[in-house]
Amino acid sequence: MKRWLRENDLFAVLISLPAIVWLAVFFVVPGYVLLAIAFGTVDPIFRAPLPAWNPLDWTPGSFSFVFTHLWGGPDAFLGPAVLRTVGYIAVAVSLCLLIAYPVAYFVARHAGRWRGPILALLVAPFWISYLMRLLAWVNLLQTDGLANRALSLGGLLPVQVDWLAGRASTVVLGLVYGYVPYLILPLYAALDRIDPSLIEAARDLGAGRVEVFRRVILPMSRPGIAAGLILITLPMTGDYFTNDLLSGSPRTSMVGNLINEAISTPGQAGQAGALVSLLVLGLLLPMLLYVRSTLREHPVRS
Repeated sequence: MKRWLRENDLFAVLISLPAIVWLAVFFVVPGYVLLAIAFGTVDPIFRAPLPAWNPLDWTPGSFSFVFTHLWGGPDAFLGPAVLRTVGYIAVAVSLCLLIAYPVAYFVARHAGRWRGPILALLVAPFWISYLMRLLAWVNLLQTDGLANRALSLGGLLPVQVDWLAGRASTVVLGLVYGYVPYLILPLYAALDRIDPSLIEAARDLGAGRVEVFRRVILPMSRPGIAAGLILITLPMTGDYFTNDLLSGSPRTSMVGNLINEAISTPGQAGQAGALVSLLVLGLLLPMLLYVRSTLREHPVRS
């Protein structure tokens, strides 16, 4: 028995070794490079970053700049962008959930033989670059685009909205459009795994449709909801394409736009690294909460 356990442990290690090497090469190493740049200095002549590879040589200058420009002063331009990012993501994630859950529920429970074609249509946007899809929305939202034509009923009404003039609603709707497919698929997987006999048993016990949904379907789909929300929240936090293409205004700048601007500006690579490091630390909290809840519901068997 002990020999069998040792052989299985060795097999598990060998199976996970490629993933461990992958994470070490493409996550740990770039992460350390990021910290070396964030805690490094800047060349005084060429304004290029000088990474500090030795942790003993790290200096907190870039992090001090970030903290001093968050709140409380005339140059505090980072704080409003952080609050704006949190607000945009909260609204966009809520709208994504309101859109994705009914669609996933319909496909999982009622689509029948149309399930395959509907899933193919849901996956179809992944075949096209996100940048190209946003460029198509730029054409739709121009002053003479299809959006204004539809609102004005083909020119009968004097309606002409400047959607691309730094409107927060346009940025939020762009985030919803870009990331809602990533939420539909995990929700569909979670809803599709629910045993129909559980729903039938609830109905046999006298539960109505609302009670069945509240007591059976919704609780059993919560892992899929949590996984999907994390899946779309993480890339939304660092998104900068959406705001650049659909707004381009400092009034709607998000954290990703500040990081992109800092990277593009000579001498500010360290500040960009500090922003990314703090952003990663902030995103670790929901990830840890998700892992904790997953382990609580599905404990690891020794």
